[in-house]
Amino acid sequence: MFHKNIKLALAFLTIVWSVFEFWQGHIGNGIAILFLTGMFILLYFKNEFILLSFLQLRKQNFPGAQKWLTYIKNPSAALTQKQEGYYNYLQGIMLSQTNMTQAEKFLRKAIRLGLSMDHDLAMAKLQLAGIAMTKRRKREATTLMAEAKKLDKHGMLKEQMQMMKQQMKKI
Repeated sequence: MFHKNIKLALAFLTIVWSVFEFWQGHIGNGIAILFLTGMFILLYFKNEFILLSFLQLRKQNFPGAQKWLTYIKNPSAALTQKQEGYYNYLQGIMLSQTNMTQAEKFLRKAIRLGLSMDHDLAMAKLQLAGIAMTKRRKREATTLMAEAKKLDKHGMLKEQMQMMKQQMKKI
């Protein structure tokens, strides 16, 4: 994994190379090098290991997702703020299966750093509501559930919210 500043430097150098190729009259080479520049810019905004971890998570392969996340050594230095938020979001989701206290810390940090998509933020708040419910903090759980419901505009988490409401009635 390259540091975020190295990715920007590589993007700048490939743009210069592309301009040189255009100036020399090699239009095809210049266009191909611009695609390479686009890859460096894309990987600046979307970290490759986080993307691979999301891919593993979609396959329900938690050890594989954790393996890709372990390649990120120092998240606060190597990632942008949103990427660090998603790093903590993924860590929180994976740890919610085993260690609730640690998962709560990661999810709270992810919300504080910010997530780009509303449904990701809703999922993080729903996970926090579930953790609060297991720790017998009903008021906090209902508040987080209400916030998650506002953020879930497409109704993707509707079933999970209904199940959680039924479990809250038992508390």
